[in-house]
Amino acid sequence: MSIWIHFLLFAVGIVLIVKGGDFFVDSASYIAEISGIPKFIVGATIVSLATTMPEMLVSIMASIQGASLTDPAEAAGKFSMAVGNAVGSVTANTGLILSIGILFMSIALSRKKFLVKGILLMSAVTVVWLGCLSGKLSIIASIILLAIFAVFVYENIKSAKSELSDSSERPEFVKKEFILKIILFVAGAAMLVVGSDLLVDHGTPIARFLKVPDGIIAVTMIAIGTSLPELVTTVTAIVKKQSGLSAGNIIGANIIDLTLILPLSSLVSGGKLTIDSQGLTYDMPACLIIILIAMIPTLITEKFRKWQGVVMLLAYAAYLFLIISSGAAI
Repeated sequence: MSIWIHFLLFAVGIVLIVKGGDFFVDSASYIAEISGIPKFIVGATIVSLATTMPEMLVSIMASIQGASLTDPAEAAGKFSMAVGNAVGSVTANTGLILSIGILFMSIALSRKKFLVKGILLMSAVTVVWLGCLSGKLSIIASIILLAIFAVFVYENIKSAKSELSDSSERPEFVKKEFILKIILFVAGAAMLVVGSDLLVDHGTPIARFLKVPDGIIAVTMIAIGTSLPELVTTVTAIVKKQSGLSAGNIIGANIIDLTLILPLSSLVSGGKLTIDSQGLTYDMPACLIIILIAMIPTLITEKFRKWQGVVMLLAYAAYLFLIISSGAAI
């Protein structure tokens, strides 16, 4: 395929995610208002499940492909892509995207709503790292991660039931408008997924054309590329002043990445999901450090502080610098 076709499809991907993000945030905000469910909860559930589709597709497909390969080196490369994508996306979601949200929005969170999700996220990162010390994701770690996911789902259902707002405070229900918003929500989610897929698929050949090493492509184009729905949702939320939706989306997406996508990837690989040295030495420690910076002060103060955004951005930049300078490849 001509390099110019790659550039064209890359541009189409950008248009899709920008417009899709607009549809997505508007309709998700409407769903939260009309249902009476807090926007943080909607962001952590419906929106998160939709925006994590690119990570899920990339990781699961990489795991399936790795399991079918007979060459151990090629299989290891695919498995590293699966794990690196999921963990790298969590790092990008927090160190890059949440940081941007913190710097441009005032995000106050109720400890009651945030406490369980914050603890679940920190626990998930720790379990992933400890569960991979043997060189591959252990069965015990996968079971624990799925249990964390089950708690996450239960907590969201419980929170949604207990925090439904008074029906008198909700906007008037209009059937045609409701159907239109549901259609726009689905269309926006689809545009985000397709647009992100185009950016990843065609951004990689462009990067290679520009002589960017494969290892750098994997840790930037893939992990950041599959996090584009979260980035677009956050930027759109900044413009539309929907901070709860953005924060809930990122936290929920991170938990889903670690507690659902990784165990599923291990399952479809037949328990062969191996972890390379870069994952253990750089990716997982960086992910845990950035998550702790984001979560612990917020659990104490019930608000994301500007200094957290700055520190997380610096930590993320340092992580990328180490990866690039080391020449390590996912």
